[in-house]
Amino acid sequence: MASDYALKLAAELESASRLRTAQFLVTQRPWLDLYGINVRPVAPFGSASRKPSVDEALIHRSLPDELLFEIFSRMTPYTLGRASCVCRKWKYTIRNPVFWRNACLKAWQLNGVAENYKILQSNYDGSWRKMWLLRPRLRSDGLYVSRNTYIRAGVAEWKITNPVHIVCYFRYLRFYPSGRFLYKNSSQKVKDVAKCMNFRTSKVDCVFSGRYTLSEDKVEAALLYPGLRPTVWRIRLRLRGTTVGANNRMDLLSLVTSGVNDNEVKGPDEDILGLVEGWQEDETHNPDVPAVSHKKGLTPFVFVPFDEVETSVLNLPVDKMDYFVPG
Repeated sequence: MASDYALKLAAELESASRLRTAQFLVTQRPWLDLYGINVRPVAPFGSASRKPSVDEALIHRSLPDELLFEIFSRMTPYTLGRASCVCRKWKYTIRNPVFWRNACLKAWQLNGVAENYKILQSNYDGSWRKMWLLRPRLRSDGLYVSRNTYIRAGVAEWKITNPVHIVCYFRYLRFYPSGRFLYKNSSQKVKDVAKCMNFRTSKVDCVFSGRYTLSEDKVEAALLYPGLRPTVWRIRLRLRGTTVGANNRMDLLSLVTSGVNDNEVKGPDEDILGLVEGWQEDETHNPDVPAVSHKKGLTPFVFVPFDEVETSVLNLPVDKMDYFVPG
């Protein structure tokens, strides 16, 4: 007679065999348990995302994000571009549209806020950063410099042939977002002129101020030369860049000087650009000062940032650089 233990063992073995058979008859679908659950994919072994997301940089552990954001908001756009190359965190932080919106509204403040928003939506897909890179603008963080040279014959002294001299002079332009600009024509180097290109010292150093307008990539500017016979200086420029968003070159399209009546001008602070609007190229309002369209000294302008005025190649003397190709 079989013991109770043997009967119990036989029953357990039979139930176990039935379970093993059921595993082959029933299809296992473990992915059904994942419905409605967000699963993060497993990163490849050794990748940066597989490691714990703890920022080991000392500056990020010591500097709060709010303070970092405040620092970036006080930077110029070109400094922001350099800072975005530091690390990935700074790169994505600087892509915040707040920084680029403030820069765009300041650069094109003459158009007004409503017009800038309209241009943003119609031409740049609502991206302030794209607008900053692709829309032509005049830079205010440096000087536009035009280097011109010509040959002047000298006087022969106890020589058979007459000597010649290479004369070098510069045209300097500094633009402000408010619609005003400064102009200086001088033989001084860039590093010396940069110190006096401001409204505080402009009257002492023969720096003249005027007004300008920017339409697409065309710049029109005018200023008044004071004196016994007031002369209007008019210039038309085309803005371009060697790379996207650089805006570091300006082609000089025309340069005209003409006369103006004394009763037309009330003072040096008057909007002289609005006065000469609609004038022809050969038009003058003072017969003693004929209109002259200058054909010499029209070398393109090159932009030099203020932090590069000391090291710019435009400071080289004529004997080391007799001719300069702006590019």
